[in-house]
Amino acid sequence: MARINTNVPSIIAQANLARSGQDLGIHLERLSTGLRINRGKDDPAGLIISERIATDLAGIEQGIKNSERASSVIATTESALVEISDLLNTIKGLTVEAANSGAVSDEEIEANQLQINSAIQSITRISNTASFGGLKLLDGSLDYITSGISSTEIKTARVFAASFVGSNALQVEVDVLASAQKGALYLNGDMPGSLTDGVLASATTIRVAGSQGVSELSFASGATLSDVVNGVNGRTALTGIEAVLINGDPNSGLIFRSVNYGADEFVSVDRLGGDESAAWFETYKFVDGLALPDVSAGFPWSGIGSTLTSTNRDTGVDVQALINGSLANGDGLEVSLNSPNLSVELLLDESFAIDPTIAPSTFDITGGGALFQLGQDINALQQSNIGISSTSASFLGGSLVDGAVQYLSSLQDGQANSLRASASSRDFSAASDILDKAIDEVAVLRGRLGAFERNVLETNTRSLQSQFENLTASKSIIVDADFAAETSALTRAQILQSSGTTVLTLANQQAQNVLQLLG
Repeated sequence: MARINTNVPSIIAQANLARSGQDLGIHLERLSTGLRINRGKDDPAGLIISERIATDLAGIEQGIKNSERASSVIATTESALVEISDLLNTIKGLTVEAANSGAVSDEEIEANQLQINSAIQSITRISNTASFGGLKLLDGSLDYITSGISSTEIKTARVFAASFVGSNALQVEVDVLASAQKGALYLNGDMPGSLTDGVLASATTIRVAGSQGVSELSFASGATLSDVVNGVNGRTALTGIEAVLINGDPNSGLIFRSVNYGADEFVSVDRLGGDESAAWFETYKFVDGLALPDVSAGFPWSGIGSTLTSTNRDTGVDVQALINGSLANGDGLEVSLNSPNLSVELLLDESFAIDPTIAPSTFDITGGGALFQLGQDINALQQSNIGISSTSASFLGGSLVDGAVQYLSSLQDGQANSLRASASSRDFSAASDILDKAIDEVAVLRGRLGAFERNVLETNTRSLQSQFENLTASKSIIVDADFAAETSALTRAQILQSSGTTVLTLANQQAQNVLQLLG
């Protein structure tokens, strides 16, 4: 080669030296950063997927923190509920002690009432002050907000969970399908063989049994059905059974019925002694679950023999209802639903629960509740809602007493169900029912929170941790540098760089050989 204007070997050597220099720089950068992908040109497709994984990892990491914080909130809430439960059990013991009025003085009852007053005040104080980082837990701040509830149809509504998907409110529709019923037996007032209508033909002893217990009552020959009604109603607290004259007339007969509604309630009436097969004392119930009539409305008993069956026992029936199109669980007058987007418990008004022909009742859940973000994406599938109702004395233990809902606060001094009021009437059953209801409500709330923590939060944390581990490993495979491979490649690049420099030197020296031609 005798040209000196263009040194092609030198150009080739420079190009290869530049490439080996770039390669050397890449491997040095990877070894210094520990990353295989430092900029988009290193691996465009790998960069895209690695950035998406990094976004998922950031969301998952925060989701784990959210779940752990939610667990702390639940644990703090439950610790306060434990104290409330202990106070309720204390009140229960004091009430049971006061009911032993034959062995407890008025002064002791008054002392018990003072303890109950302070315990109820403590329950309300705990409810109002329990907090986590400034977030009130039991004062109703985390309860759902409802509107449009008709008190003539729904007595109480407890919302445990509601999902607001695509809207700011959730409408709840309650449609009674089948009426709630009491256990009920009919005794005909026009009894064959009786002296006159509505009068017992002979001395009679009957055994009346209900969900509360059993009692025997004896009546003399000639006693009227009004006497039977008074006798049965005098033992209602012992049996859970009441009696009422049809149309208020002994000649029309009477109905033995359970005080409460539902499948757990029953009425049983047996005639003891004498001629137990006497035709004049025979009780009936309606077949096919048909309810006995409203005794205040009159009843055409003639021509209905085909709808009656002779029996000495009848059982109540739970109300059946649809809530937002789903069949709810019935328990007496209460209905409950637990679905993915709605968990609610309703106490229906008696007039509404026994009449399926009434139009459905509707109300709205307009907000509230505790919303927990559990996943990396903000959507309904990765969120969970739970309502924590107020546990103050004016909200706990709501029970029907004489047709009205009364709460734990009614056990305070001067209220309808205080020890003094109960002692004067010799009836502590209302106070006991309210306490049992309050204890159940707190226990159920603790159970719901515990189930939420165990089955939602803890499982979510474990699932997210597993995802975090796997995604981190996947990102590492894509992004992180393999030091063994990079070290080997670096050595190769260094050798190429060294040899390239030598070759470039030789290429540049070739032009000097032309001088030998000039002598």
